[in-house]
Amino acid sequence: MTPTGTLDARFSEATAPTPWPEVEAALTAATLYRLVTVRADGRPHVTPLVGLWTDDGFVFCTGPGEQKAHNLAHSPHVAVTIGSPEWDSGLDVVVEGVVVRATGEPELRRLADGFRAKYGDAWDFENDDESFDPHGQRALVYRVVVDKVLAFAKSPHGQTRFRP
Repeated sequence: MTPTGTLDARFSEATAPTPWPEVEAALTAATLYRLVTVRADGRPHVTPLVGLWTDDGFVFCTGPGEQKAHNLAHSPHVAVTIGSPEWDSGLDVVVEGVVVRATGEPELRRLADGFRAKYGDAWDFENDDESFDPHGQRALVYRVVVDKVLAFAKSPHGQTRFRP
C-alpha cells in the first residue's frame, strides 16, 4: 500500500501531508504498540503489546483467555497507536481497522520469524496451523486489516489521513 495522505487543515499548521514512507517507517520501527478493543458492554480496553507492521497491516497475538481475545470475539473493530510522549516532536500514528485471525502453518511460521527477528529470544514462538506456542500458553494471532491511518506530526503540527 502506498496511499496518498490528505492533510486536514482544521488541525494542521503543516502545509503538506506527512509522507506515507515516514508513517510506515514509524509503524515498522515501533517496539511497543497500544491496542484498543471494545468490551461486550461497550467499554474500551487498552493494552500495551508487542507486534509487527508487515504486509500493510499490524500483527499481534494474545492468549484465548485474555481480555483482548474476549473483546475480539464480540467485536473485531480495533485501533492501534504508537507515538512519542513529547507534544512538540516526533510522530504519533493511529491505525483503525478490523482484525482477522492469521492461521496456517507457513503463514504463522513466517510471522513467528518476524517476531523473533524484531524482538529476539523473548518472543521466540513455535507454531502449528492455529496458534503460536501450541504446547505452552497458546497465543492466537491476529492481523489488523487497515481501514484508516491517521498520522499526527508535531513540528509543525499536522494531521494526515490515509485510506487504503
